[in-house]
Amino acid sequence: MRAAYIDAVLEVAEAIPAARVLSYGDIAVLLDSGGPRQVGSVMSHHGSAVAWWRVIRASGEPPQCHEAHALEHYRTERTPLRGKTTGADARWRVDMAAARWDPTDAELDVLDAIAARLRAAEGAEAKNDDDGPGRAVERA
Repeated sequence: MRAAYIDAVLEVAEAIPAARVLSYGDIAVLLDSGGPRQVGSVMSHHGSAVAWWRVIRASGEPPQCHEAHALEHYRTERTPLRGKTTGADARWRVDMAAARWDPTDAELDVLDAIAARLRAAEGAEAKNDDDGPGRAVERA
């Protein structure tokens, strides 16, 4: 995965305010690049230094295998949740309708700048790929 894409996903994740979340697909749409699986891969491999619990599945389920740790963050931040969070029969998720981040115009400007940097980096990488190593050398 390209460094520019990883950086862009992580920048968006860091921009999400406390008690708010975005789905993997939301981030892909904001960047106009990749899809939910690509964003999920970035978060899985590189997201430990950012607020990873704020990037979740569209269903509101927290990142797999990190449910208990994510729940601590959600409680601390007072992220809206649905379901039962305690006991052996606990089944909960983030209330996406209440918790999904709806950026202000100023916040959208920041997100647009992140997406523009990504597009520029992808364009530069594509140009370098097109230039290639030059013409093939003919063999005698």
